[in-house]
Amino acid sequence: MLEARITRMKTRRWALLAGMIALAMGGAAVAWWLLRNEPPRNDAYAFVQVADAFRSPVYLTHAGDARLFVVEKAGRILILEGGQVRSVPFLDIEARVTSSGSEQGLLSLAFPPDYATSGLFYVYYNTGPAGDSVVARYRVSAADPNQADPASETRILEVPQPFPNHNGGLLKFGPDGYLYIGLGDGGSAGDPQNHGQDPATLLGTLLRLDVSDPSVPYRIPPDNPFVDDPTRAPEIWAYGLRNPWRFSFDRATGHLFIGDVGQGGWEEINHQVAGSPGGENYGWNLYEGDERFADRAAPPGAELVFPVATYAHGNLLDPRRAHCSVTGGYVYRGAALPELQGTYFTAIGVRARSGRWSALARAGRRGTSWILALT
Repeated sequence: MLEARITRMKTRRWALLAGMIALAMGGAAVAWWLLRNEPPRNDAYAFVQVADAFRSPVYLTHAGDARLFVVEKAGRILILEGGQVRSVPFLDIEARVTSSGSEQGLLSLAFPPDYATSGLFYVYYNTGPAGDSVVARYRVSAADPNQADPASETRILEVPQPFPNHNGGLLKFGPDGYLYIGLGDGGSAGDPQNHGQDPATLLGTLLRLDVSDPSVPYRIPPDNPFVDDPTRAPEIWAYGLRNPWRFSFDRATGHLFIGDVGQGGWEEINHQVAGSPGGENYGWNLYEGDERFADRAAPPGAELVFPVATYAHGNLLDPRRAHCSVTGGYVYRGAALPELQGTYFTAIGVRARSGRWSALARAGRRGTSWILALT
């Protein structure tokens, strides 16, 4: 079931929150986290079902028109248009996708700013026995805008994965037109290979690539922070991340928000101000949230950037329900619900279904000012 709309109960006006689908893996319960100054009324909003024709949907996006594209974990992308799901997938690459692990699969889709003229788009998926990460470029069919050509694949990036979890998985074009890619630390627990604090590897990072020239896989943007440092990977935009499952740019300000899944104690939202030169080290695995995790030194010259918000496992929905994981969300900039302007929505997955959703007011790094539960 896709529940991707939130409505004001009395007026029934809609505002699409596309990021909500991102927490569908594993049958997670749903919670929404608001970083704002005041809570809305606790009887003002409710979830409304949009469609229910999907198998393990993990992401939803658009191509600049009326269609919505739903990414399924097993390897299909479906089109939702006018409230109906098209029977033929936009893209079906199940034969190439490794989705046996709980965090593996076809994980995201990104349309570049020039998609209407280029017909090119990008997907992220795991493949092979080890579930290695692949970022691939595809082309839409010249004869049918609702069909992509599965034979048009060009792999632009392949990253070996030492373990089946912590793949990151989001592709997104930033306000600067570059392609941003979230990669987890490679998995297991505790980052045993110390990828988070090793900017020579692509694991545990946010990458920034120039894919504007289809004649090459990608180019390194000349202002990437490590482009002139031979000891660090030039693709890296930021590092020190454990599992940046979802992130987004505020379309009004350009600020970047990253939801980074925690180890066992703290979940976190990281922030990068618009205009940053990049190179931020968000601290994993030296820190989980803003608490010390490992007794290791940061790379030379690194200055750690702590989260703008954290929460402890179990303290949002029910102290007895552990194993929460954060899903990075979106800053609301729609017109239908002006009282939510500038509110950052994120989702929280828990192992047991609670039937509730919650909102958290920002009060420093950890403070929970209020919790709003809707049944």
